[in-house]
Order: sequence, then C-alpha cells, then structure tokens
Amino acid sequence: MVGTAKTARATWRGRTAPLVPGLAAALAAVAVALAVHAVVPLLPAMTIAVVLGIAAVNLPGTAALCDGALRAGLNFAGKHLMRAGIVFLGLKLSLADIAGLGWVTVALVVGVVLLSFAGTYALGKLFRLDGDLPLLIATGFSICGASAIGAMAAVRGTRHADTVLPVALVTLCGTLAIGVLPLLMNPLGLDALRFGQWVGASVHDVGQVVATAQTAGSVALSAAIVIKLTRVVLLAPIVGVAGGLERRRHALRGAALPGGQGAAAGKFPPVVPLFVMGFLAMILLRTTGWLPAGIVAAGSTAQDVALGAALFGLGASVRVRQLFKTGARATAMALCSWALIAALAFGAVHLMGS
Repeated sequence: MVGTAKTARATWRGRTAPLVPGLAAALAAVAVALAVHAVVPLLPAMTIAVVLGIAAVNLPGTAALCDGALRAGLNFAGKHLMRAGIVFLGLKLSLADIAGLGWVTVALVVGVVLLSFAGTYALGKLFRLDGDLPLLIATGFSICGASAIGAMAAVRGTRHADTVLPVALVTLCGTLAIGVLPLLMNPLGLDALRFGQWVGASVHDVGQVVATAQTAGSVALSAAIVIKLTRVVLLAPIVGVAGGLERRRHALRGAALPGGQGAAAGKFPPVVPLFVMGFLAMILLRTTGWLPAGIVAAGSTAQDVALGAALFGLGASVRVRQLFKTGARATAMALCSWALIAALAFGAVHLMGS
C-alpha cells in the first residue's frame, strides 16, 4: 500500500514537474500585464499578456527558453487554463441584466452575432483558409474572442497549434478597435449610450470592449458591458450546435466502415464540453444572487489570471516571421470581418434607438 502511494506520487511529480517552469513564466507575465493595465487602463491586461507571449518567443534571448524548458507548461496553460478561464467568465453574467435590455435589443444582438458568424465563416471560405480556421475565426470574432476560440477548438478536436493564428488575429483586430472606434464616435453622430452599445455589439474580447467604451465615460461603459455579455451567453448554444454536428459527423464516418467498426471504436466528441457546462452553471449561480460580492470578485480575478496565462501561452507560439508568410490571407480576411461586424453592429444600434 505504501509502495503504491509512493509510486503514485513519483508518477505525479514526473508528469507535473515539466509544467512548472512554463506555468511560472505565464503567471509572472500575468502579473506584469495586470500591473501595466493598472497604470494604463486603456491597455487591456489580456492583450498585454498576448503581446508579452509573442515577444518572448520572438526575442533572441528568450526564444530558446520558450521552445525548451518552458514549452510544456506554456502549452498546458494555452489549453487547460483557457478552459478554466471560460468557466470563471460565467460569474460575470447575470440573466437578469440581459432580460433588462428588453426583447427587441436582445433579438438584435442575437441577430448581429448570427450574421457576424455566418458572414465571417463565408469570408474564410472565400479567402480559402484551411481546416478549422474559418470556423475558429468566426467564433472568436462574433462571440468573445480567444475564449470562444478555445471552446470551439475543444468540440472540434482542433490541434492546439491551429488556434494560435485565430487568437493572434482576434487580438490584432480588437486592439485596432481600441484606437479606431473612439475616433469615429463624433463623425458618426453617436452619443455615449449609442457608442457603448456599438462597442459592445462589435468588439471581440471583454477586456477590449471595456478599454474601448471607457473612453466615452461610464454610460458608454455600462451599455457596452451588458451588450457584450449578452453576446457571451451565446457561446454555449453555438458551441453546443457545433458539438452536435461534429458528433454526427463522427457517427456517419464510423458507420461507413465495415460492420460499423468506427462507431464502436471511435471516440465521440462531447456535444457540450464539461467546461462549457461549468460556464453555464456559473451564469446560473450569478443570476440567483446567492453569491456574495467577494466571491464574484474572486471569480473575476481567477478569470483574469487563468485567461491571461492561457493567452501568454498561446502568444508564445506565434512566430512573427512565419505569421507574415502564412497568415497574410487570414489577416486580410480578419480585417474584412472586423469591418463587417462593425457595420452590422452600427445598424443594430440605430434599430435599438428607433
């Protein structure tokens, strides 16, 4: 019995020890990102984390570390801490806040998400992007950035390496929004409320929404957050539909083999991954109002740490030289999608006020 326990501990250490350096580096990067954000609120902490990761893997002094001792932990953070961050993201959502928008506004937001998803996916096919890239970019751009990309990749069984480019693109376009959208507020004749609604309906990541909307004051920020979180709720049904279709595809492919061997032997992907169920459970908990404010605040901090570490890990897989060579078409497609979503959201905002 004692020998078995010692063997189990040794096995556990053997599996976790390679992860420690990379996880420690990711957590240190999150601390730096949060500190910079505290000093310069206009810079979202999650964007800073991605940039730090990209810098780490492309600078001569740290590139070897990212490819060597840190790699196992960085990959773990990019995959598993992303999922943990999605669960904690649910604590930011209350169905009561969304219901307070009214059914017309909610319907318009849902319409923007669905049209954005379909339009971006069509653009991906038009630009002849490979594999799951059109689907991942469509999910990230239309719903909630890197978190949505991670959730969709899980149900599709997409390789971790194939999520790197979509995350880089959603970070690029979200960062552009922070600088460009506030400049368009007055030329487009938007007051603070309408500007906040436009930002919430069009900008990809929650942190990028906050950074963009706060330039127009508290009214814009409040409107942007509620609209954005309404989009985030749609993560679960869209991922669920994708999971169901993927499961059906596996079943059909397995049934086509002699004697249905594939259906028996193949591993079916989950319709809704466990971490997405956790995300929904957190939304319901927040909606009940039972959770003390301290727990909600702690959950928000946990989400920042988990997502920040995950984004640093993903950023540390982005080779700038390779990105320029292989990602030109994807970048052009992403910019077209960004313009499409901004236009759809702008139209929806005017319908909200009519």
